[in-house]
Amino acid sequence: MGADARPAVTSERARRRLRRVTDPELDESIVDLGYLDEVAVDGGRVAVSFTLPTAWCSPAFAWMMATDVRDELDALRDVRDVRVNLRDHVHADEITTGVNDRRSFAETFPDAEDGVSAVRAKLDDKARLARQHEAVGALLEAGLSREQIVSLTPADLDGVGRPAADVAGAPDRSPDGDRESPDDDLACLALRDGAVHVAVEAGPLVRYLEKARETGFLADVDDPLFGTPDGEALTAERFDDVRARTRLASVNMSGQGGVCDALNEARRSKLGRKER
Repeated sequence: MGADARPAVTSERARRRLRRVTDPELDESIVDLGYLDEVAVDGGRVAVSFTLPTAWCSPAFAWMMATDVRDELDALRDVRDVRVNLRDHVHADEITTGVNDRRSFAETFPDAEDGVSAVRAKLDDKARLARQHEAVGALLEAGLSREQIVSLTPADLDGVGRPAADVAGAPDRSPDGDRESPDDDLACLALRDGAVHVAVEAGPLVRYLEKARETGFLADVDDPLFGTPDGEALTAERFDDVRARTRLASVNMSGQGGVCDALNEARRSKLGRKER
């Protein structure tokens, strides 16, 4: 095998890539949530079937997940064709056809009042706040003060959250180009111009950095690391207020996740459906 050879597409590799696709309302992977029914691979062709917790889940949310599934698999090397099949949903036919034909949401649902981009942006902001709550919690647990936390920038994090995209021309970090889970790793924070280094749980910081960069809140290594719900830099004076509001976002998502877990388990049991 040559130095530039890449592993063939497999269902395991496709599933690993699909861990990047989240339910936009819950900010959790559709793989972890148990939405996948089947991931079938035939050469460079990948077909994915998935079912949501209820038949009436928002068509905008379902559309986001279906297009994200398609786009993530499209980005894998050696994938030539992706087919997505949403099952047992009131708009399953429209969404499946629209996504596979690469139509826009507006073309598929011309009577929809809100565009999918506006809905996604609102949910992404909520997810950023929830992830910020977990990241700040990890820093507080490591012993940082609020003054130290609000002074942090991405440059203070030593290699945390650097993306490894499995796309043409991008270097691979692992044999198949997918990110390894950081949940059990420690991140190194440089404080006082590098005079002091503190070890912090990496997982919450990695997840926060990914979402903050994805939403455009963090664009430069010298940007303030954390912000307010309005997108302003977090200050020590507003620390407690913002902490309470990010906690609300986190609790809200966790509560919704619990309800969806119960609905999903009951529905899949009724349908006799397991992931394949």
